[in-house]
Amino acid sequence: MKLYEELTRRGLIAQTTNAEAIQKALDEGKVTFYIGFDATADSLHVGHFLQLMIMARMQKAGHVPIVLLGTGTTMVGDPTGKTDMRKMLTEEQIDHNAERFRQQMSKFIDFSEGKAILAKNGDWLKKLNYIEFLRDIGVHFTVNRMLAAECYKARYERGLTFIEFNYMIMQSYDFLKLHEMYGCTMEMGGDDQWSNILGGVDLTRRVTGDEVYGITFTLLTTKEGKKMGKTENGAVWLDREKTSPYEFFQYWRNVADDDVINCLKLLTFVPIEEIEAMESWEGSQLNKAKEILAYELTKTVHSAEDADAALAASRALFSGAGDSETMPSTQLSEEDFANGKIGILDLMVRCGLCASKGEARRLVNQGGVTAADEKIADANQTFPKEAFADGLVLKKGKKVFHKATL
Repeated sequence: MKLYEELTRRGLIAQTTNAEAIQKALDEGKVTFYIGFDATADSLHVGHFLQLMIMARMQKAGHVPIVLLGTGTTMVGDPTGKTDMRKMLTEEQIDHNAERFRQQMSKFIDFSEGKAILAKNGDWLKKLNYIEFLRDIGVHFTVNRMLAAECYKARYERGLTFIEFNYMIMQSYDFLKLHEMYGCTMEMGGDDQWSNILGGVDLTRRVTGDEVYGITFTLLTTKEGKKMGKTENGAVWLDREKTSPYEFFQYWRNVADDDVINCLKLLTFVPIEEIEAMESWEGSQLNKAKEILAYELTKTVHSAEDADAALAASRALFSGAGDSETMPSTQLSEEDFANGKIGILDLMVRCGLCASKGEARRLVNQGGVTAADEKIADANQTFPKEAFADGLVLKKGKKVFHKATL
């Protein structure tokens, strides 16, 4: 199967600047393409993972990925999809985050000689002469067109700062620089980057006269359009210290029935024919599909050993077979106890299972909390310190397990 057909069958492609030319380039040539990653945190998360899998898929097909670390653009902040201005980071923080990204990306992308390129846009953005940049690059952008761009609409109503207004020009300039430096002819990104990608395609054509292309991919969302990769405790990270392999596995094991097939198509290397055969699955078969999804992703992000351990622990918990060493846990301290006891509401909040005692109370009243295999009926129930000697297993709803220990 040709690459473009596979990307299409998996539902990955959202928009293209020239579908016919892009299909020909991907199926018949060797394309140098890039995806940019702003270094806003010290770990990649699930939202990045989709882009990394696309790069890996492209690389396997013989194309050359450029990973562009946004050591320059991160200093400004992309307003796309944001209701408020992004928090400013120091250069030291950005450089640290970029290095962490590089380390994590090496697991998914082969950076050996000639296979991929790692670039940092701070190498050229930080050296720009402002007047020259306005005259040479800014002249190609109209304010009318920029304000009409989707990436600015949400921020424009609440107050778009001038620094953010420059982001599209900077990202567009990245494409031009990568085209000049490495012969890059294609920019890829999430569908929320469409306006920025169009800016780069247009700028490169105007400055060099060369035809270059843009392609956006489907965002990782639920069937209702809600972004995936978020839990009550925050983002689902690729760093095992931030999201353990077990928690990572459980996130995917617990996706909605309506979303599991789509996630398999977008995120895994499971053959598309096998996934399409699963589209008719129902009931318990969908649980099998969820296990496949969780196992494949945990194996890719962490290791086969981590995936095996998480699968065994998950099956034991779903069957009521008991506890596991790989279950997420919280260690309580003396300060958590009052007169040698801790209440169920405080315990739920302390373990991160609820954001507040009010939320925990509602969950208890709805019959959604179990401790040590006993359903909690009283929101005032307390537990003595001795109950945590061997670990007390809390169960939230049907699928979320957590162990509290001393």
